[in-house]
Parts: sequence; structure tokens; C-alpha cells
Amino acid sequence: MGSNPASPAFHRRLRTGAVIKLAAGYPLPNNPGRNLITMSKIGTYVRESYKELTTKVTWPSWSELQSSAVLVMVVTAILTVIVWLMDLVIKNVMTGIYSL
Repeated sequence: MGSNPASPAFHRRLRTGAVIKLAAGYPLPNNPGRNLITMSKIGTYVRESYKELTTKVTWPSWSELQSSAVLVMVVTAILTVIVWLMDLVIKNVMTGIYSL
């Protein structure tokens, strides 16, 4: 911190927002001294997440992915028709009520 002119400005910026304080390893304002998040912890988290995604997660095969996509499209089409029919019925009922 001594004679580095950038250091005081850097610390003033850190004190302005909680997100920057967390990234810099400062304690949370509500919970001083606990739950420090440092850059090394973030790096560890990213490495462990990548390892888990590449070694522990079971990804679907291409045919399973295609089947799921088709199922989603069919269900979406069916729900779209149902909502359209409900809208049509409600529109006709309300038109009938307002024409009285």
C-alpha cells in the first residue's frame, strides 16, 4: 500500500460495492469476519465444476437428445392449441355478455 498511487484509489473503489468487496475477499457487511470469498476460492470452484461436468455428469446420447426435443415440441404445440381454445371460448363468452 505504501507509495503505490493506484492502491488508495483501488481500496476506495472496493469499499463502494458489496460485489467488488466479495471478489476482493472482504467480509460481508452483515457478517463481519466470516464467509470470505477470495480469488483462490473462485478458481477452485471453477476447476472443480469443470472436473465434475467432464467426469461425473452423464450427458444424453444424440438419439435421447432428439427424442427429448421432439417431445418438448409436441407438448408445446398441444399446450398452444389448448390455450388458444381457452382464449377463443372466453372471448366468445365475454362477447356474449357484453352484447346483452
